[in-house]
Amino acid sequence: MNQRWRDRRHAFRPDEPIDPARYDVVEIEGDATARGFVERHHYSGSYPAARRRYGLYRIGPAGDELQGVAVFSHPCREEVLTNAFGSRVVAVELGRFVLLDEVPGNGETWFLARCFDRLRRAGFGGVVAFSDPVPRAAADGRVVFPGHYGCIYQAHNARYAGRSAARTLSLLPDGRVLSERAKSKIRRLEPGWESAAGRLRAFGADAVWAEDPAAWLAHWLARLARPLRHPGNHRYLFALDRCVRRSLPGSRAYPKPAARRQAMLWTEEPP
Repeated sequence: MNQRWRDRRHAFRPDEPIDPARYDVVEIEGDATARGFVERHHYSGSYPAARRRYGLYRIGPAGDELQGVAVFSHPCREEVLTNAFGSRVVAVELGRFVLLDEVPGNGETWFLARCFDRLRRAGFGGVVAFSDPVPRAAADGRVVFPGHYGCIYQAHNARYAGRSAARTLSLLPDGRVLSERAKSKIRRLEPGWESAAGRLRAFGADAVWAEDPAAWLAHWLARLARPLRHPGNHRYLFALDRCVRRSLPGSRAYPKPAARRQAMLWTEEPP
């Protein structure tokens, strides 16, 4: 089964073949189109620091329709890339990858392969991708993210490199995470802090205390957010050329979801 999204709600499709004649992959210039699509449909509702953006378009008589977006970004820490590929390889992170529920089941691997081909031609040698296996629920118990193990990365023969570091997440009442980067922006009143603070204000926080934004953040996180201990995301590596591929360590055993949990998710969210 293949996970899909629409308006931040997940669904599943069976493993059906995509018709390549009906779809095209196009690089998206600028952030406006990609950001609008990702923020509307991706469960996180957030957009990373993009370096390359690609759109999956369904070709139709009335014009092409955007059905999916892949955003390749620069992570907050350079070590995410250099620890994986070294300092000489030009690499990116697969920051966001979201397809609508209309896209056939194997559309993810088809789309991803064409994105990788374009990245290779643009001079990139490696891609790091993370999958988050920990479910999220809103304060009312509604599941907003069921978790995923990176099945499409495994199907695309990625090297599995284990988990990222364990950490504690701050869950807002809607089940979304207030990231460490967003917290840092608020504490330092860095560009973008208004948007980050607005996520807390949407649930009742007052205006940021200009004289001590760090104290304001601590005050409202204690009242509005729930801590979630996270064991770390699964980390996958893709080599985009032979030299990089030979330099990577062998893959560890792929993680798999428990069969009972997987069956439960399929039952709750039918195609």
